[in-house]
Amino acid sequence: MRVRTVPVVRVGPQGRIVIPAAVREELGIGVGDELSTRVEDGRLVLERREDVARRLRKRFASVAPDRSLSEELMAERREDARAEARGADGVPSDGPAGA
Repeated sequence: MRVRTVPVVRVGPQGRIVIPAAVREELGIGVGDELSTRVEDGRLVLERREDVARRLRKRFASVAPDRSLSEELMAERREDARAEARGADGVPSDGPAGA
């Protein structure tokens, strides 16, 4: 990972910052580009949306096209809910205490 120091930016009125021209040029950020934002380990990260999409496609490239990760996640959540409803002793719960 290459790290270099860039000019300091200030937060202006309405929380706006200006990305220095040299940084925009190096990263290929142009007028009208949309940037995704996230907080990562206490840092603000800005990425071009197409870079985020490219990274995610690469990350999930090994997932078979006919496999639905969202369906698998929902099935896991349903099973977790059923297990929770059964309670620790395996007996169905009657609902919240005192109900």
